[in-house]
Amino acid sequence: MVELAEIFQEYGAEYLFKFQDKMLPSHLKAMKAICECRTPQLGGQVYACTKCKTQDYSYHSCNNRNCPKCGGDKIQQWTKKQLDLLLPVPYFFVTFTLPEELRLIVRSNQKYFYTLFFKVSAQALKILAREKRFIGGDVGFLGIIQSWARNLIYHPHIHYIVPGAALSFDRNKYIKIKNKKFLVHVKPLSLLFKRLFKEELQKTEFFNQIPSCVWKKEWVLHAEAAGYGQEIIKYVAPYVYRVAISNHRIKNIEDRKVTFEYEDSETKKIQICTLDVLEFMRRFLQHVLPQGFTKVRYFGIMGAKEKDRWFLLKNLLFQALAKKNKTLFLNIEYLQPKKKPNHSCRSCGGELILIGIFQGGP
Repeated sequence: MVELAEIFQEYGAEYLFKFQDKMLPSHLKAMKAICECRTPQLGGQVYACTKCKTQDYSYHSCNNRNCPKCGGDKIQQWTKKQLDLLLPVPYFFVTFTLPEELRLIVRSNQKYFYTLFFKVSAQALKILAREKRFIGGDVGFLGIIQSWARNLIYHPHIHYIVPGAALSFDRNKYIKIKNKKFLVHVKPLSLLFKRLFKEELQKTEFFNQIPSCVWKKEWVLHAEAAGYGQEIIKYVAPYVYRVAISNHRIKNIEDRKVTFEYEDSETKKIQICTLDVLEFMRRFLQHVLPQGFTKVRYFGIMGAKEKDRWFLLKNLLFQALAKKNKTLFLNIEYLQPKKKPNHSCRSCGGELILIGIFQGGP
């Protein structure tokens, strides 16, 4: 198995020589972090075996969100937090995508367009949910932005996890959807999303750079029932901290070509892709989010300034469940922290004890 870090360590200097003047600071930072992760550059701890006296070094992680070696521990914590917020109602998985004609300008202006993408898609969802023909109240939901398809091409989209319940406008009661398999009609949601996106762009210099055909075509959205939320939370959790490609998918690098595998989203079959090493690096780096950009956001009554309404809705729902003498069971087994393997000597299996800490550097 070839690691992403090995590719960046070997070919990073060449990539920087050719493209550094065009790279974003976040891309440069990600490259540096990935190359240094779990190496002496970041420092670490020194252990000694109590039996054979062998010394073992444990290097620090970079904790960069684009590093495939980091983030595993955070998935469990994030999942626990989201499961605690779940409501005892049916949930829905709603995905917004952008037309292919927009991808070039979006990729070149990520911070602005990702923020706009979040803003108008969430606004469209809130507006339609407030209509009586759908839910008829104020909803809360979380969204996760993702920019890649499985073969590393640029494909920005946002996943929303939406509970099928809302708080009444007077805050006195909760409103549940009538059909646990249906949230809103996708077509009016798509039309509203496109209209709001266009109206916002018309206020900017970007609007004249958009091909007119974009506003005439259908914008693709998808919405589906997602049970009672637990499974979909577990499904999206890895994407919160996962990068565009994990190390185990990279099969080899030979003659300056990187070969990796991915699952075809339609056939579900494993496909093989081989790219020139610099093109592979380019594809990976285009998915590095702008510095400080928030990948997961909460909207409606789940928003930071509206949490009191969220917990009011949750209390109303659980009070109703209590009256009906019903219990909501969570997957407790999934929430149990995984036991860390014993830190033992790789030579003889003896116990390792910490004998020193060293700083990173050249």
